[in-house]
Amino acid sequence: MYNIRHMKILVTGAAGFIGSHLSERLADLGHEVIGVDNFNPYYSVELKELNAKDLEEKGVKIHRLDISTDDITPLVEGVNAAFHLAAQPGISATTPFSVFMQNNMVATENVYQALKDLPDFKILVNISTSSVYGRHATDDETAAPKPTSHYGVTKLGAEQLLLAYQRDAGFPACSTRLFSIYGERERPDKLYPKVIDSILNDRPFPFFEGSEHHLRSFTYIGDIVDGFISILNSPEKCIGEIFNLGYDSAITVGEGLKIIEDYLGKKAIYDIKPKRPGDQLETRATITKAREILGYNPTTTPEEGLRKEADWFKEKIWKKINLY
Repeated sequence: MYNIRHMKILVTGAAGFIGSHLSERLADLGHEVIGVDNFNPYYSVELKELNAKDLEEKGVKIHRLDISTDDITPLVEGVNAAFHLAAQPGISATTPFSVFMQNNMVATENVYQALKDLPDFKILVNISTSSVYGRHATDDETAAPKPTSHYGVTKLGAEQLLLAYQRDAGFPACSTRLFSIYGERERPDKLYPKVIDSILNDRPFPFFEGSEHHLRSFTYIGDIVDGFISILNSPEKCIGEIFNLGYDSAITVGEGLKIIEDYLGKKAIYDIKPKRPGDQLETRATITKAREILGYNPTTTPEEGLRKEADWFKEKIWKKINLY
């Protein structure tokens, strides 16, 4: 499907949800993956260790470093491309703004400093988010960002920092804005792992009031990785660009929950909480640009992807790892 020569590729956040899937795909394609992760306890370190074990079986070693404080320059000698996924996620009111700044802005500057003088470096792909668009993430990449959370603000800042280096110094960078990703290895604090856990373990999970009406372009992880590989396949087309990556059809959160409940044959137990500040009301990925330039074509329906996630949870997590 792809015609990419062998590369040495840096992946930050390699033990996380998206980073582990990307690292696995890159290894399967024959690339040498330099994984970096700080195994931050923001969510289950045991889950990250499980991801790291899966990657080790593919020949991917993860270096336990914090890119916001540690020098990764010795690791990146000979690197040809990089995917920058490491970040402070979430919109929790309990996470101080300084943590978002350190892990999203300062860390991005450090990655740039480590890569900027490499002689055969093709592209840095920054991983951003639909959260930069704000409450209604339905526009194309030309729309003015209107983030409503510390996460969205600092992810936008990180994106623009790298694109400023591209504009000013010719550094080969682009950015992707991802929409509502789900699938195997998803972070435990996200919606679907929580509802699957609730059903399998007969325990309530916190559900924010009104969330069932929110629209989401729920995008399966495999379709996101396809987009990344398409960029790697044609880096010269992508330098200086921003791409929305996501499934270009939306369902409500309530409809997504029903898919899980129907598949597992049981209702979840909801513990209704007050509305969450900064939450998005609607995400609908406009991917015309990615289709035209990258040939991007996400095809996994929510029914297909959510069944895969539920099966993974039952096989790998249930009665083996306590995520909550």
